[in-house]
Amino acid sequence: MRKNIVAGNWKMNTTVQEGVALAKEIDAALAGVTPKCDVIIATPFTHLVSVVNAIDTNRIGVGAENCADKTEGAFTGEVSAKMVASTGAKYVILGHSERRAYYHETPEILKEKVLLALANGLTPIFCIGEVLEEREVGKHFEVVKAQVEGSLFNLSAEDFGKIILAYEPVWAIGTGKTATADQAEEIHAFIRKTIADKYGKEVAENTSILYGGSCKPSNAPELFAKPDVDGGLIGGAALKADSFMGIITAF
Repeated sequence: MRKNIVAGNWKMNTTVQEGVALAKEIDAALAGVTPKCDVIIATPFTHLVSVVNAIDTNRIGVGAENCADKTEGAFTGEVSAKMVASTGAKYVILGHSERRAYYHETPEILKEKVLLALANGLTPIFCIGEVLEEREVGKHFEVVKAQVEGSLFNLSAEDFGKIILAYEPVWAIGTGKTATADQAEEIHAFIRKTIADKYGKEVAENTSILYGGSCKPSNAPELFAKPDVDGGLIGGAALKADSFMGIITAF
């Protein structure tokens, strides 16, 4: 059975000290609770070791927000998958729309990142999604299918089974707009069918597909009630323990 997952993506927010305090607050809030989902927080690189050491990592998984597409060497400022894994982090967000848009990450670059993440024992949270113009002309299915095929369909069924997908309508990230629960379900079901056509029904049914795009405590219950929405990749609402917990308890 696929897992329900709520993952926080902190983006370029919080100092190390603020991040550790936030992680501890979330950890404490979960201490007396048995959530009906896995909980993950993805922090800036600078925070990873401190956060891993500050919380119960059996309760909260820790991830990085990116990793390099190279193994090691003269790549000043880059952080490899091996380095991420050495911090104790278990997850890495790859293909986020901000990385694609601002840093020109191509399907080929992302393919390399996925392979390196898997080789180092990390679970990729792989992001896909269309921009507003693509949605308005009805190309959203085509776009997300190409993103999945272009970076993931080289994998064996076994390795694909290690991937978490996150569908993020780019037009709904940080804009306050949200895809309706029906819109989210429609495209999540399409993504699952795309996987089934390649890898078979069992692999598709076991793949967690998260929704990202202005998910908050008020709309999370309706989104998570949909059969193909397996949780959320949360931006702004993950930066406060109470709102993040409000999404976790939506299951």
